[in-house]
Amino acid sequence: MNTTMHSHIETILWSEDQISRRVSELAAEVSADFAGCSRAPIVVGVATGAFLFLADFVRKIDFSVSVDFVRAESYGSGTESNGAPTISLDLKVDINARHVILVEDIVDTGHTLSRVIKHLKSKGASSVSVCTFLDKPARRKVNVQLVGEGKFYRGFECPDCFVVGYGMDFAEQYRNLPYIGVLKPELYE
Repeated sequence: MNTTMHSHIETILWSEDQISRRVSELAAEVSADFAGCSRAPIVVGVATGAFLFLADFVRKIDFSVSVDFVRAESYGSGTESNGAPTISLDLKVDINARHVILVEDIVDTGHTLSRVIKHLKSKGASSVSVCTFLDKPARRKVNVQLVGEGKFYRGFECPDCFVVGYGMDFAEQYRNLPYIGVLKPELYE
């Protein structure tokens, strides 16, 4: 791996091993919660940041799943959400009358998550649960409303700093870091 990329990281918050353990715990919790369902839920990843988490997560779930993606854009190449996310890539799988587990990389202000949940509800999802790798409640501006019997699962509570790695980026860089790290502020300010 490019050592320059690692030198851009101020500190590592969660290592590759810590991430792997927590993803296994989340998958076990979700598997237990949905064990008795007559129809397996549909897992919907929010592209692009959630792709690594989603891949690791679904490989550890104990039931067969359908997987699809939506793309919601709110950051551009900056570090702040614009507060008005748009859906730029829609689902191919029919979610009408189905339970959806929405997989996110990070919940920050809540604007993007709320917009995607509203979109899934409009497509007829009977319930929507959220499984986010990182949750940053200190920055929340929107009270996220789940649908039906939906639950909220989170991997780690994230401090209020700009993080990259494990799928998360700054200007489409650093997604391939195997850990979650704090990007040095001089690189984005």
